[in-house]
Amino acid sequence: MARTQLAIIGGGLVGASLALALQDRARARGWDIVLIEPFAPGNPYQPSYDARSSALAYGSRLIYERLGVWASIAPRAEPILHIHVSEQGRFGATRMHARDEGVPALGYVVENAWLGQCLWQALDHDVVKWRCPAEVRDLQPLTDGYRLILDDDTTLDCDLAVLADGGRSGLRERLGIQVNRRPYGQSALITNITPSLPHGGEAFERFTAQGPMALLPMSENRCALIWTRTGEHAERLQSLPDGHFLAELQDAFGYRLGALRQVGARHLYPLALIEAQEQVRANLAVLGNAVHSLHPIAGQGFNLSLRDALALAECLQESDAPLGDLATLQTYRERQRPDQDMTIGFSDKLTRLFVKNSTLLGHTRHLGLLGLDLLPPVKSWFARQAMGLGTRSL
Repeated sequence: MARTQLAIIGGGLVGASLALALQDRARARGWDIVLIEPFAPGNPYQPSYDARSSALAYGSRLIYERLGVWASIAPRAEPILHIHVSEQGRFGATRMHARDEGVPALGYVVENAWLGQCLWQALDHDVVKWRCPAEVRDLQPLTDGYRLILDDDTTLDCDLAVLADGGRSGLRERLGIQVNRRPYGQSALITNITPSLPHGGEAFERFTAQGPMALLPMSENRCALIWTRTGEHAERLQSLPDGHFLAELQDAFGYRLGALRQVGARHLYPLALIEAQEQVRANLAVLGNAVHSLHPIAGQGFNLSLRDALALAECLQESDAPLGDLATLQTYRERQRPDQDMTIGFSDKLTRLFVKNSTLLGHTRHLGLLGLDLLPPVKSWFARQAMGLGTRSL
């Protein structure tokens, strides 16, 4: 029967980042790492107007520099040099600038396909082996690990199983890991647009009566749009002809980027704050959207998951105990708890402040934005949270 030391279930951005963080220690200790993924990685990157992207905080750049892969990512990483936060119909606003924080960029917007290819190409395939295309149908606990049953009816035993298979993880449910789910009553409409004016590396967070929106700078003068609306309104926006959609977006966003000229394919995602009640068991760790899924407006979800992956890798590398040792995994959980609590709380409170409509909250938001612009220490704290530098040194 086949056996490996570490099985990572899900070879997406989080799973591949964990494998990359561990591969040097795995090579030194003779560990085998198996990445199990339904979709074939490593296909040549093909530019696409409709490419989905991720907002990498500056702290995530520092992690990828440590892992030796940032130089590969950088050519298609569009820097966020400025962030403009405003509320429709009010003059209160705040602006954050990379130069004020002493960093080259507050963050970066990277196409997921490009980021994935850079990660996959950085993996040493003598250490990190792929089972792809393949899916894990079931997991069975053993006294010294887990048995994975794959969709081709083969089995693989491992000392440590890492579940990184996304927010709709069926395996999480099969293991009986419960989640706390707090719906926001909104859906995120995600698409790419092209403005008539150069974006100049500026990201916009715009809060409207119908829901918050973010426009993030991408390569080739595109912008990634994340527009949150209640379900029926989001569905209506998704179905509008391009011209009508751009007209509504223009009315809500304004003309800071000139006329909005092109829109790509539109996708809808129902929004909720989801947190798994368990993150570790003996011989098991849960990462990525399988353990926490955040509202996208604050741009913190993937960045937190990347910090989780790095913290798990560090704890496994520091320990002399067998891989999968519960005490080691609990050390990871406690080490990362402050970062998770701070980031999830920051994201959730920001979301709830700006998705609810009332006169009192409107005044609170207005004063809050004014206060951020008038109080540099508070604004700097806010910027450090957004950059992923709030709770740990990278």
